[in-house]
Amino acid sequence: MNNAAESGLKFDRKKIYIFLLDHIIEVCLILLIIGLTIGANRFFTWANWMNILRANSLKGVIAFGMTMVIIAGLIDLSIGSTVGLTGVIVALTCQNLTAGGMDLTTACIIGMTISLLMGVGVGWIYGFFEQRTGMPAFIVTLAGLYALLGLAGRLSGGFPIPNQFPDWYNQLGGGRIGGINGVPIPVVIMLISFLIIWFIMEFTTTGRATYAVGGNKESARLSGINVGKTKIFVFIIVQIMAVISGFMTSGQVMSGTFSFGKGWELDVIAAVVVGGTSFTGGLGKVWGTLVGVIFMGVIGNGMTLLNIDIHTQYIVKAVIMFLAVLLSSYRARIKA
Repeated sequence: MNNAAESGLKFDRKKIYIFLLDHIIEVCLILLIIGLTIGANRFFTWANWMNILRANSLKGVIAFGMTMVIIAGLIDLSIGSTVGLTGVIVALTCQNLTAGGMDLTTACIIGMTISLLMGVGVGWIYGFFEQRTGMPAFIVTLAGLYALLGLAGRLSGGFPIPNQFPDWYNQLGGGRIGGINGVPIPVVIMLISFLIIWFIMEFTTTGRATYAVGGNKESARLSGINVGKTKIFVFIIVQIMAVISGFMTSGQVMSGTFSFGKGWELDVIAAVVVGGTSFTGGLGKVWGTLVGVIFMGVIGNGMTLLNIDIHTQYIVKAVIMFLAVLLSSYRARIKA
């Protein structure tokens, strides 16, 4: 009887331990918020929190799509280039079609449609080449990074294309719901994107297939899952998220510039990994990514309010990402 009780106690302790490991980022975020509220006078204000969420919403939208990609055991390094190319496509379309007499709203919608189709096409190409050739997603999407960046540069001539957008398009990146102190529209778009991707991953067969492919590709294939279609789907999703972010980014700065989004890949991946998604695939939650986006935003904002120089901020972010990957590996071993 005592042995059974001790065994049950050990099992409960392990479950509690795993639960704490699974939610360590939430605990750290709460402690961080408490610490910054005490240490930085302007931190816990409505205006500052809206600033944190707005500043990180552009990358946050992409991070939810990237979560699906990494859970599937893949990676996409080209999302930043997609952001820049999107702004260039919409700006050029508006510029050229309105010069021919078309109204601005129709021209902008056509430009947005072209950008979305571009995202779908790029995602399909990545999934096709990764699946059919066996080429690592790292290499395929790295090539895509340079190709899309180069295309954006050629189309724009290497210079910003000044505001060619209708006012409603600019509101996607710079508008607010509820006036000057209201909720930024990019934050609303980020939360809607979160809910859509969360629903897909938690309640659909596509979500379950994504976990299965990332966990064990061969087992997923033998169980009847179309591995190729699943990979193509997640690549398309993250590219669509990058296009949406491109709409918001170009609308926010009111121009199309090929370099917008350059280098965002690392920040997006950092948020996903800090949120608990494993680079080995098969493990992760979209909720964790949302917490990771907020956590990285709070870290950056807090260090700025505390007047910590940018070089030190890079070091702190590097340490956080390293510890997150280390924790993810340890958690996987504990659960095994």
